[in-house]
Amino acid sequence: MTDFPNLAARLAPAEVIFEPRDNGEFVLRSPQPLQPYARCIGEWLERWARERPDQVYLAERHNGGWHRMTYREVRQRVGSLAQGLLDLDIPAGRPLLNLSDIDVDQALLSLAAMHVGIPVATTSVAYSRSTGDGCSKLKAIIEVLDPAVIFVSDGDTYYRALQLVKPDCLVVAARNAQEYPGAWSLAQLYKTETPAVMEAFARITGDTPARYLMTSGSTGTPKAVINSHGMLCANQQAIAQCWPFLEQVPVVVLDWLPWSHVFGANHNFNLVLRNGGSLYIDDGRPVPGLIERSIENIKLVKPTLYFNVPRGYDALLPYLERDEALAQALFGRLELLFYAAASLPGSTWDRLVACGRTVRSEPLFFASEWGATETSPVLTSVHYLIDRPGTIGLPVPGTEIKFVPSGDKHEMRVRGPSVFREYLGAPEKTAEAFDAEGFYCIGDAGRLVDPERPELGIQFDGRVTEDFKLSSGTWVSVGTLRPKLVSALAPYATDCVICGHDQEMIGALIYPGPALRELAGAAGASMSADELALLPEVRLALCAGLQALAKECPASSQHAFRALILDTPPSLEAGEITDKGYINQRTALSLRAEQVKRLYADSLDPAVILLAEAYGEPA
Repeated sequence: MTDFPNLAARLAPAEVIFEPRDNGEFVLRSPQPLQPYARCIGEWLERWARERPDQVYLAERHNGGWHRMTYREVRQRVGSLAQGLLDLDIPAGRPLLNLSDIDVDQALLSLAAMHVGIPVATTSVAYSRSTGDGCSKLKAIIEVLDPAVIFVSDGDTYYRALQLVKPDCLVVAARNAQEYPGAWSLAQLYKTETPAVMEAFARITGDTPARYLMTSGSTGTPKAVINSHGMLCANQQAIAQCWPFLEQVPVVVLDWLPWSHVFGANHNFNLVLRNGGSLYIDDGRPVPGLIERSIENIKLVKPTLYFNVPRGYDALLPYLERDEALAQALFGRLELLFYAAASLPGSTWDRLVACGRTVRSEPLFFASEWGATETSPVLTSVHYLIDRPGTIGLPVPGTEIKFVPSGDKHEMRVRGPSVFREYLGAPEKTAEAFDAEGFYCIGDAGRLVDPERPELGIQFDGRVTEDFKLSSGTWVSVGTLRPKLVSALAPYATDCVICGHDQEMIGALIYPGPALRELAGAAGASMSADELALLPEVRLALCAGLQALAKECPASSQHAFRALILDTPPSLEAGEITDKGYINQRTALSLRAEQVKRLYADSLDPAVILLAEAYGEPA
């Protein structure tokens, strides 16, 4: 990338301390010490209510327009709700549990709870809106958390879920509380603030639980990760040291990401509050039928920071490429374009760069980070200019990363003030999570971009448990192959599942994108996956992608030889995809076991698309 000194000056330098060990391990850490940070997240709200009382803090769409609340107004509401919660005399450690989608009411109630030392937990709305299985996952979460209060935005919308789980605690609804027997309206929690609120606020320490965040639970009982105030505040301080511009420019964020996940809750929500910014809640989503609302919101808000997952950018790009006003609104004053949850395909990167060039002279600053629910979340940060996706950056101040040999990879283990200390009520699981030196065993693998120049950053090398061997004994790195294949198949695949354990060759299950169905014309929207797969246009398009990757990466472990289109999108409720859009390979392979059998059946299934068929060669 061309050197742009003005942009580079707003970022921390790319530097790292490399500590080799005799046993093949090595440790990376930032040379910059972590600077002092807030005692609790409520200190941020208190500060900005004093220093920027009239600035917009929270906003959401109401009847076509924006309902905005200033820092002064938010602090007043938070104080009143905090008093109402204190009046309930909630036992220490029992949380407020949010079941509904993100909105200002949930933000206010969550801030109020944390302001007086009551932890907050939020579940995915998929668990409370999909009631076909009796809300089994929601029941398991409630059993783990033992909430003191459950909040829903609408008693009517969430009535069925509440009826199924029968919570043994107070239920509060912002609207239609009368629909669920015994529920309070949110208005009943608003009380006149007394000195008790600030007395409770003063008792909060860095060890006080702030959030209980749930792991996916896709392979067993979900675990609640205790995220303390100290963890969250340390993490935001580390982010600010990596991106100094956060304290120099207006922070205006438009965000749809759920607060049930560490990305939306700890990272984005806290980043806005820590830096005295404005958070506009996006009531759209990067899916057909809802992305149009996100487009409206982008044009109205014109964010200065934009966060999304790769799937979200893929959904947005066709609109950006044909609507210059949208491109101007998104990129015109943008300081940071952020992606996480999965690697950004190279084709998506190139298209975003091209769109940005149409409306601005300064290049886009692409940033990414790596972390987990157990780490608040940020462990590494891209806080320097890169010209291609693929790196997860360097350790943030205060964090150490130990690289431990594991087969032909290095497992990354982490330690620092942002790393959790325990799972709620699960001492055995907690003990299993840490090694003898106190490093958290996160389960991800990584490698240096250039072993001779560690300051160039770390490359994510997949989950240690996702990789597999072909029947030849060759290892397949799923984390490396999957983004390459998605990029090669763009724009026809939104994601894929890599297959081939103990098989002779790699195969892929493809989640089709709208562009693939468009190849079939108007009828494509209603065609099954198998019907699509029989069309010459579809087979040719996917073959071209398979062949392009095979040409670029000819080794048998680095490209797919056959593919099958899937009929249904990845299931959030079943754990096939996380809230942030990352495919859980292990769960997907289990759920799609029949499709995997078809992919490798002795008698070739006509819907299977082969790498070699466009050449007229045998499979």
